[in-house]
Amino acid sequence: MNHKTSANLRIQWFHDEVCRSSYPNAPRLAERFHISLRQAQRDIDYLRKQMGAPLYFDQRNRGYVYTASFALPLAVAYENDDLYAYARPAEELFLSGHTSLHLPEADHVIIQSQIPYTATLEIKDKLTVMEMRSYIISEEKKHTFLCEFHNVDRFLCAIIVARSGIRIVEPDWLKDKLIHMAEKILKHNN
Repeated sequence: MNHKTSANLRIQWFHDEVCRSSYPNAPRLAERFHISLRQAQRDIDYLRKQMGAPLYFDQRNRGYVYTASFALPLAVAYENDDLYAYARPAEELFLSGHTSLHLPEADHVIIQSQIPYTATLEIKDKLTVMEMRSYIISEEKKHTFLCEFHNVDRFLCAIIVARSGIRIVEPDWLKDKLIHMAEKILKHNN
């Protein structure tokens, strides 16, 4: 079983745990993602030093908390897939009174998280697994794969055009979006 995960996924998980006040720490991060304790600490240091997270280690609870409000940075992507990375948190961009972004050479701007979405898929056909390899980051158990993606619609289209059936195990919101997309296609082609 391949437990290789991206730093983005680990940082997103760690951030979510801090926001839930569950006091995550390096040993829990290492255990959760099957990485070394040293790599886990590097991820936490990156979150603190490079991303500016106001992390504080609470000795009593043996885990990290935020000392101030913090949101992970966002990325802004144009429809033509040229990426413009914003280093400022979403709340700075939009809660400070900005209702839209006016960036040069963009007819349509799409805002999405720099941290990728994740999904668990069941894929039984080996050729289909190969087709989806750009999204797969690990095999969780036989025929079950953890995937990362940044563009929801593109990921769903890859599932739709796959050689054989792919079942979305989780998350439920992604299943619902796929069903809605399929219903829309059927409605327009009856």
